[in-house]
Amino acid sequence: MKDFELKYGCNPNQKPAKIYMHDGTDLPIKILSGRPGYINFLDAFNSWQLVKELKAALGLPAVTSFKHVSPTSAAVGVKLSEKLKKACFVDDIEGLDDSLLACAYARARGTDRMCSFGDWVALSDVCDVTTAQMLKREVSDGIIAPGYEPEALEILKTKKKGNYNIVEIDPDYVPDPIERKQVFGITFEQGRNNFEINAALLQNIVTENKDLPESAVRDLIVALITLKYTQSNSVCYAVDGQAIGVGAGQQSRVHCTRLAGGKADTWFLRQHDKVLALPFKDTLGRPDRDNVIDGYINQNEEDVCAEGNWQKYFTERPEPFTAAEQRAYLDTVTGVACGSDAFFPFSDNVERCKKSGVSYIAQPGGSIRDDLVIDCCNKYGMTMAFTGMRLFHH
Repeated sequence: MKDFELKYGCNPNQKPAKIYMHDGTDLPIKILSGRPGYINFLDAFNSWQLVKELKAALGLPAVTSFKHVSPTSAAVGVKLSEKLKKACFVDDIEGLDDSLLACAYARARGTDRMCSFGDWVALSDVCDVTTAQMLKREVSDGIIAPGYEPEALEILKTKKKGNYNIVEIDPDYVPDPIERKQVFGITFEQGRNNFEINAALLQNIVTENKDLPESAVRDLIVALITLKYTQSNSVCYAVDGQAIGVGAGQQSRVHCTRLAGGKADTWFLRQHDKVLALPFKDTLGRPDRDNVIDGYINQNEEDVCAEGNWQKYFTERPEPFTAAEQRAYLDTVTGVACGSDAFFPFSDNVERCKKSGVSYIAQPGGSIRDDLVIDCCNKYGMTMAFTGMRLFHH
């Protein structure tokens, strides 16, 4: 297939639209179902790069969930605890522990379920039946993978009345080392960001605490590779082999750190016994449960415990989850990793990291206030590595 005509570009008024290879060769994909759009393909090709790099760096199956050209999360194949299975709505999946790819999907899709509503999914490995069964019941726009087991493909083809977007990509495809795009009719050209993120990048530890266990190395690599494909400015928190909070596209570094930290906090709080025990009505769908859980934790648009509200969601009125209870729970969290796509210009970022249990930080360094940032890490006994490499992505 030399090119593929799209219904429209980013918006319905942007026509004509298509994808094709600059050198006239065949596209490295097969469309097995559906008709992906412009933004779908932006998500597909960015997300595929992320999981391919994660698999190469850590040797584990990798999955990411994308929305609007940034990951909501990314994860490698690490088995889930029983509490996390329940928090991710996958405690009913038989054989989950037997598929590390399915475990990676459960983590990636379960991290920020509100943002993953209507996502694009990328798998590093051939899609198996267990992963397909979980994906079938989620609201999703499409998937890209290097292949599909026959039964898994048939399961996915039943989504959206047979119109679910399923893309197969050639895993051996290597892109041109030079990339181009146009803005306002002007062509931009640059070398592709082929910088390899691995454990060697974390050797320049600048804090008094030099302890960096293998689990932290893994999590920092997850965070940094996630950031490589996140719209900048961006900060990512990670733990247990998955990104648990991504702050993307903010003009201020500390706003990225706050946004990512707030999402990480919500991820932890979803596993609190009060949240896991919420008495939902059987008729309440999964997306509605996500919204209610978010409201219960963050007390945002609606007090879901208030009289006249709780009756819509619960069989009995739950006790509120107070700010004091949440803070006490979060104060027990440690061992979280945090990556930043550019240097921390002020120590306020470290202060915010501390509130979400961060023990390990990786950032490029190079600020005129590096000494103040290092001092703040030392105050809390954190380990921080300077990578020397910026990871902006636009």
